[in-house]
Amino acid sequence: MNNIVKPSKASIDEALPDVLMRLVSELHDVAYLIERIEPQLLELGGDELMMTNESMKVLQGIDLAVQKTRGLAEFVDTITSTIPDTWTVDVSTALSLVKLADMQKALASGLRHGHSQPLNKAAGDFDFF
Repeated sequence: MNNIVKPSKASIDEALPDVLMRLVSELHDVAYLIERIEPQLLELGGDELMMTNESMKVLQGIDLAVQKTRGLAEFVDTITSTIPDTWTVDVSTALSLVKLADMQKALASGLRHGHSQPLNKAAGDFDFF
């Protein structure tokens, strides 16, 4: 899990639309991960979970977080379509601030496909970090 992508000292300019679309992909991944929390809470808490105001606020907060994350992804996706491919940015400094190696790799190159926590992981699997 310590496979942090080290940006080179030289500036590497990338097309801004490509970088933004990698960000859109990460935002959709975040929404998916948040969305998976709610059914797990309902399974753990049972019907009683739906009976308290505090629990309902938490569940509504989860829904809101998913909606906001997807909304941000759609916003960035939409404005990206209007940005010329000739616009470039150097992402090396920004990448150095991202602490999750998988996210850093995905934002740097877009090589990661699928979700950061696939459904086929066995229960009890975990990563040391």
